[in-house]
Amino acid sequence: MENAFFMEFPAMEMEDLHVNNFGYSVTKPCHKYGPAVRSFYLIHYILEGEGEFFSNNNCYKLKKGQGFLIEPDYQTVYMSDAQNPWHYVWVGFSGKKAAAILNTIGISQDFPIFTCSEDQHPEKYVMEMLQHNRASAEDQYYQVAMLYLLFSCLVKTNKTAIPYSTKDNVYVMYAIRYIQNHYSEPLRIDELARYVGLNRSYLSTLFKKYTGLSPIKYLQNFRLTKAAHLLSMTQLSIASIAVSCGYQEPEAFYKVFRQATGLSPSKYRIQEQSKTEDNRKRWNV
Repeated sequence: MENAFFMEFPAMEMEDLHVNNFGYSVTKPCHKYGPAVRSFYLIHYILEGEGEFFSNNNCYKLKKGQGFLIEPDYQTVYMSDAQNPWHYVWVGFSGKKAAAILNTIGISQDFPIFTCSEDQHPEKYVMEMLQHNRASAEDQYYQVAMLYLLFSCLVKTNKTAIPYSTKDNVYVMYAIRYIQNHYSEPLRIDELARYVGLNRSYLSTLFKKYTGLSPIKYLQNFRLTKAAHLLSMTQLSIASIAVSCGYQEPEAFYKVFRQATGLSPSKYRIQEQSKTEDNRKRWNV
């Protein structure tokens, strides 16, 4: 059980950024939410207490001053501590720019946890939203403004974020956004370089500087991350997953996936779905 106050609004996916919901919750001991899958991004920030967040077969033990991100279409579970249950605020959002904004912050489904220092108070922006909770245009603009201020706070917190301080980083961010929007296509690095207006060599140099990876390695990792998620969470055929992740020939996908994980796609699926089933039993669902 939990005592919660929240507001919820219809999704507006064609907008650059849209606030779907926000709220404040005081949970009871062992209060659990999930397993659940959402169609929008969701950030929680813990004000008091402790709890556990389960995602990607990882269990994160979290406390006051920490928070976590949930991305769309991923199954997650979170539960408050039996002795010291948590209080938290949350905000859900979507829109065309949501993924790119999170890239600049440096949090993702693979790295979903952030920690704020004592002088940072991201919860105040959610509390402001709760004070401007109507569906009027005036309040909706105010809510989006508060969401941007929350993002600003998280950028200061997360030192792994790619900074916006120079023009060079913007080229990298545009390239990353392009990869994330076109990874299912037979994307070439020459094409990526043309899109951002640089030659291939210079783009590779910038990419390595700000991400630690070459563009081709980033693309490969992104495709494999998506493929691993689909293998773990769906019953799509391996051939369909290969094509949807940019591999026109399933044989090429099998080879790259085995090199990266040490397992064939079919064995990886069996392993991960077995873990999921074990975790469901653990969480009594």
